[in-house]
Amino acid sequence: MVQFLSFLGAVVREPPSETLPSAEMVVEVPFYDVDMLGIVWHGHYVKYFEQVRCALLDRIGYDYLTMKETGYVWPVVELRLKYMAPARFGERLNVRAVLKEYEYRMKIGYEITDTDRGRRLARGTTIQVAVSVETGEMCFGSPEVFRKKIEKFQPGSDTGPVHPP
Repeated sequence: MVQFLSFLGAVVREPPSETLPSAEMVVEVPFYDVDMLGIVWHGHYVKYFEQVRCALLDRIGYDYLTMKETGYVWPVVELRLKYMAPARFGERLNVRAVLKEYEYRMKIGYEITDTDRGRRLARGTTIQVAVSVETGEMCFGSPEVFRKKIEKFQPGSDTGPVHPP
């Protein structure tokens, strides 16, 4: 499966996580992502989340352009991020995203670890909701087109970590 990454410089039933889509990618921390202390500036972790979220949506077959073409946009309405240890210039990071909920909203869990030691550096979640392009109103459930893509998802179709250019 070819994955395209677009880089930028209520009770909810949850199926077992092994049946929900996930994506991973490896990021080598570039110089322009670090601050004067030599560690990754805190805001760049959100960028890493966004990059792996795009990889996840590509795996599902429901990227941002497809969302809009099917009549919906999915703004992020909540972001949680916990920092455990700093990432540094040149370090290789494994960034992972797992879809956690999809029936009423899209909740994605994230984890960033260093590839050398497997040390957890950060974890977090985002919540996105479907909004009709036509009316601008929030949907109270995920659109059928999205739910069908998730329900068709076949575990084990992963091609491995994505390495950005």
